[in-house]
Amino acid sequence: MLNPGRFVLCAVTNKPIPLEALRYWSPERQEAYAGPAEALKRWQEA
Repeated sequence: MLNPGRFVLCAVTNKPIPLEALRYWSPERQEAYAGPAEALKRWQEA
C-alpha cells in the first residue's frame, strides 16, 4: 500500500473500488479489477 485510503482504482476502467468490495486482484500484476469482466479483459490483453 502506497497511501492509506478506503478504495483502489480498477486497472481497466479506473473506477473506484471500496476496499471491502475488492474481490478481483492480480497478484502478478498488482492490479485491482472492478469485476470478472474487467479481470477477463485484462487477462485477454496479456
